[in-house]
Amino acid sequence: MTDTLLDELLSKPVGPTVPSRPADPERDFTRQIEVTGDAAEVTVRGPVDAVTEDAATAYLRAQGLDPADWTTTGFRSSEWTMPGGDTGVSTRFTFARSKDAATERPDLDELLAAVETYKPWAPNALTTGDHTFIVALGDMQFGKIDGDGPAGTLRRTIDCLNRAADLLELYRGRFSIGHVHIAWLGDHVEGFQSQGGANTWRTQLTLNEQIRLTRRVMLHALTTFAPLADRVSMAAVPGNHGEAVRISGKGLTRYDDSHDTESLIAVKDAADLHREKFAHVEWYVPDTDELTVVVDCSGTTVAHAHGHQWRPGRHFDWWKGQAFNKASAMHHADLLLAGHLHHEHIDTDGPRTFVQPPAMESESTWWRHSKGTTGAPGLMVAVTKGGETSVKEVVR
Repeated sequence: MTDTLLDELLSKPVGPTVPSRPADPERDFTRQIEVTGDAAEVTVRGPVDAVTEDAATAYLRAQGLDPADWTTTGFRSSEWTMPGGDTGVSTRFTFARSKDAATERPDLDELLAAVETYKPWAPNALTTGDHTFIVALGDMQFGKIDGDGPAGTLRRTIDCLNRAADLLELYRGRFSIGHVHIAWLGDHVEGFQSQGGANTWRTQLTLNEQIRLTRRVMLHALTTFAPLADRVSMAAVPGNHGEAVRISGKGLTRYDDSHDTESLIAVKDAADLHREKFAHVEWYVPDTDELTVVVDCSGTTVAHAHGHQWRPGRHFDWWKGQAFNKASAMHHADLLLAGHLHHEHIDTDGPRTFVQPPAMESESTWWRHSKGTTGAPGLMVAVTKGGETSVKEVVR
């Protein structure tokens, strides 16, 4: 009796259980896609009225493929009787990528013109000071078709550098900044070496064009920030996409043999022709057969690396291993800047800080198909002094 009363008082209006129904491709409206190189197959199954070419092209669009880049080349269809007597249809549409889409290339002159549009502000106060303003960026992968392509990545990079220059003026209201340091963290070109050359078709620019964009962007950073501080420095490290030579998928030259670092060396050579204008600018790339660079920034030892040297999330393990070697400059590092993993990540371990800026490219299409997420591109600025990096901000 007591149990019955308890059950009655605790009862609640739970909805009826609905038995699950296993998926039935003969009943359900389904879509499937397979893309191989320049060919695509889209299979649509369902009621007669729903299985159309428009449904197939809509699925292309849903998978991030522009239907305007594809031409229908044929179809194969079959019918069956669905439960209830209606007719069901399964149709496989075949598509070929149009030649215009495969060969379309951005106008390089138009891209380069974007570099010249910004006029840096002139400081209205002394540019000396005991803090360093850091600009950290990487992973442009110029030439890659993904997302908004080379044009979008270039405009974003230039705009972010310009906004970073404007932020310098803002932060001077809080800190005495006499040093501007720009960190180029690798993978500035898409290249043709990564994944054994499997990315070749999806790379719209030639290697020289990719390198040219990288040089021009670095030159823009130089001319923008050089007038804004008594000390300006630039450092570049090699990324995996920027490796100059691979044979059978393996790098066969020195570790410092990189388009990422050579681009900065070329800009230095140009600046050396105008020593009266750029004598206060310092340049840093890795030593022979090395991958890292360390720069003193107002008493903070700033290390630079590309994140392909460690597994995701294991940056401090790698750092500790490097620091165990007392002959390594990493032994003294306070701040580690790194690219490679395309997303913002800030981490601390005691007094040491790890900063990973986002990529400058808008997305990896492979990653979006695999994981569903796009990028959140941008660069990062920071203010540091005496081993402390108190300010870190993403610029988009």
